[in-house]
Amino acid sequence: MTSATLLSDRGVVEVAGPDAAKYLHGILTQNVKTIEAGELRFAALLTPQGKIIVDFFIFARAGEEGLVLLLDCASNMVETLLDRLKFYKLRAAVTITDRSADYASVAFPEATAKPAIDAIALAADPRAESLGWRGLVTREIAGTLATAPRDAYDAKRIAAAAPEGGLDFVYGDAFPHEANMDRLAGVDFKKGCFLGQEVVSRMKHRGPVRKRVATFHAEGAAPAPGTTIKAGEVEIGVTGSAVGGEGLALIRLDRLADAKAGGSTPLANGVPLEFTVVEG
Repeated sequence: MTSATLLSDRGVVEVAGPDAAKYLHGILTQNVKTIEAGELRFAALLTPQGKIIVDFFIFARAGEEGLVLLLDCASNMVETLLDRLKFYKLRAAVTITDRSADYASVAFPEATAKPAIDAIALAADPRAESLGWRGLVTREIAGTLATAPRDAYDAKRIAAAAPEGGLDFVYGDAFPHEANMDRLAGVDFKKGCFLGQEVVSRMKHRGPVRKRVATFHAEGAAPAPGTTIKAGEVEIGVTGSAVGGEGLALIRLDRLADAKAGGSTPLANGVPLEFTVVEG
């Protein structure tokens, strides 16, 4: 049996009712109108200025009144997500419920096929094939699973340059492009209007993006999250999550390029960092 990674820092918000998909489609970065039962998509709710309030996964399952959509988000952002969803609900025929006490989020980073478990929802991680599968299970089932250390999941996530909100970027202060959501299937640029859409579309078409989360390698242990990265006296970014010597950092791409051109090595608390940056 494939071991599960219990993601204890995640919560679940349920959106159900006849208008559930239509309602979320109108406000999120993702196309929710076309989602079907059994599917999983990655999305975010943005400010009108295009910055990420909270990012999450959308699990779809069949319900009595159409689809039930389960939003898997950071546990410390559940209240924020609930408040925002209720604020924009208006007259939509939906119910919005915190199901964090009922469901646990699990990942199967080594899985190449659907894990054989009793799950509420289970699907391949939409951000990258290398991230395996993830799902939601009842709290009772979670207690029976064979588990694997969190580092195995985080190592794969870091290698895929898939940041964690609140750790690799600050909620309310980062655009989807900066958090690589455009590269992780988190934004549907063809769906039409959503909150913050004009800003996000402008960044895509006018470019280039000034900041992005990028992977880095450090000899030995990586610096702690939140460590300032400098090239000489110039600040070029800040470190985020890491496993061993591999980590993520939100960096100014232009300043990193200038440092490279000038032969200056980026340092975080005296530790040299070697970056891998995908341009664009």
